[in-house]
Amino acid sequence: MNAPNRFELYVLADGEKALEVVEDTKIPNAATIKIVKQDHTMANMIRAQLLAHPNVVFAGYKVPHPNEPYFILKVQTDGKITPAHAFRTSCELLLATIANLQREFIREFELKSMDEDDAGQGARAGGMTGAYGDAYGSTDTGRTGRPRAHDYADFGM
Repeated sequence: MNAPNRFELYVLADGEKALEVVEDTKIPNAATIKIVKQDHTMANMIRAQLLAHPNVVFAGYKVPHPNEPYFILKVQTDGKITPAHAFRTSCELLLATIANLQREFIREFELKSMDEDDAGQGARAGGMTGAYGDAYGSTDTGRTGRPRAHDYADFGM
């Protein structure tokens, strides 16, 4: 089989650099960044964050071959900042966005479990509950102030 060992796709070898930045000599304010042991997922997130940067003129990436675990990112700025600086600030913003997404995700599932706990206590107390929380079918918000029934995080559990 031609596929490399799985660990070679994400573990850096001894002395292997995770990142290499080369200034472009043909295009002004441009650089080529090679990032190893990553794939389209990371490349697309970084590219999108770079394109949201006000000083970035161009950002694109390519994965030369599916069996090679790296991608090449091209960045061109308007000259007010270097491509390496734009890359760094975009990565910092991306990390902050991912951390915020993680906090919101955890918060939503904690609220979901609080809502389920409230619903279970009502049923145990002998209360008659309808499809949407109370006996009359209205939406009960419980302790969290959020509707309990049929929210987007309801996986039928």
